Amino acid sequence: MELECSVQNYAWGKLGSGSVVAQLLKSSTPEFVLEDDKPYAEFWMGTHPNGPSILKQEQIPLSKFIEENKTTLGAVAKECGPNLPYLFKVLSVRKALSIQVHPNKEQAERLHQEQPEIYKDPNHKPEIAIALTTFEALCGFRPIPEIRNFLKYLPELRAAIGENEVSHFLCCDEEEMENSLRKCFSSLMSQGPDLIAQQLRKLLERLSNLDQATRNLLNAKLLERLHLDYPGDVGCFGIYLFNYLILQPGEALYLGANELHAYLFGDCVECMACSDNVVRAGLTPKFKDVGTLIKMVSYASKPAADQKFQALRENECTEVFLPPIQDFAVARITIPPGRSTFNTIPRKSASILIIINGEVQLLDSRIFGRGSVLFIPANETINFKVLHEKVSTVMFQAFANIP
Repeated sequence: MELECSVQNYAWGKLGSGSVVAQLLKSSTPEFVLEDDKPYAEFWMGTHPNGPSILKQEQIPLSKFIEENKTTLGAVAKECGPNLPYLFKVLSVRKALSIQVHPNKEQAERLHQEQPEIYKDPNHKPEIAIALTTFEALCGFRPIPEIRNFLKYLPELRAAIGENEVSHFLCCDEEEMENSLRKCFSSLMSQGPDLIAQQLRKLLERLSNLDQATRNLLNAKLLERLHLDYPGDVGCFGIYLFNYLILQPGEALYLGANELHAYLFGDCVECMACSDNVVRAGLTPKFKDVGTLIKMVSYASKPAADQKFQALRENECTEVFLPPIQDFAVARITIPPGRSTFNTIPRKSASILIIINGEVQLLDSRIFGRGSVLFIPANETINFKVLHEKVSTVMFQAFANIP
C-alpha cells in the first residue's frame, strides 16, 4: 500500500531543489510545487501525530488502517496499539541541529513528570542516521589526547572553560580523567554568554591569520560556518571536545541514550523511537536545558571511527542495521545494475519502505519510483521487477527489531 507522507519545513533544512527531501517529494508527487527559497528539512513516514502518513488510494490515516487491521503489525501488535513503534524519516540538513542528548526510558519518564510542557512524552528516543550524501555530524567526546592537544593550542578554549579545570584535566591520571572531563564540560557550558562570545571572536580573528595547514588542523572552516549560523553560541567550541565525523553514503551513526551529538550538514535516512524528547545545550535558538544535559550525558571518550555503526549482510542485496533496542531496525537494499528482479525479506513486524533511486514494478503491474513509500504488513514479501537495469536501485526499509 502506497503512502502519502508529511514534510517538515524547519528553518535548518536545505533550500528548494538542493534538498533530497524536496527531490523525493517532487519525484513521487507530480502536482507538488517546489519553492526554491523554502527549506525542506524532514520527510516523515509513520503514524506520529505531528506528521501522520495516509494511505494514498484509500485516503485514510495509516493509524486508522492499522487499528482496523491489527494483524498487519505482527509481533508488536500488543505493545503498539494503532501505531508503529518507530518514526522513519529522510533529513536534509543545511545548518546545524542542536547539540543534544536523548534520555533513556527512566529519565524520560521523570522528565515528563517534572516538566511535561517541555518533555511531552515518557518515551526514550534512540535513533540511527544513515548517510545518503556526504553527511557531517558531531558525536561523542573525542579521545582524551585529542582534547588535550586542542587545549594546549587554543588559549581561547582554555579561557572559556577556566584555567583551574583545564590545568587539572591536562595533568590528571586515568582514574580521574572522566570526572575531570565532566568538570571541564560543565564549566564551559555554564559560562556567561559574554565571555563565550568574546573568546570566540578572539579565536576567529586569530584563525583568520594562520596558514592553511594550521587552519585545517584547528577546524577553522567548520568553526567559521557554525559561528555564522549561531554567532556567540557556546556550541561552537564543541568541535574541539566532540568527534567530528564525515560519513560517506551508506555509513551510519547509532545514537543511544545520553550520547551527545549534533547533525551539521548533509542528507540522511533516519529512524527513531516515537518520542519528541530532546535535551539541548547549544547551536540552537530553542530552549536549552544545560543542567539536565550535563547530568545525563555520557563522558566516555572514543575515536571518531568507533562511533560508526556497522550493518550486517543478509543477502547479496540487503544489509541491515540492528541497534541494541527493539523499537526499530533499518535495511538498506541495493539492487545492482543488470539484475531484473528482487524479493524483499519478510519481517516480523509491519515495515515501511522508501525508494531512493530507481524504478520498480509489482506483480499487479503498479510502478513505483524515486520517493515512493510503501507500507508492508508483517510477514509479507514484495516481489519487484526492476525497470531500469542500467542503474542501481536503492531502497530503505524500517521495521521493529524483533529477533
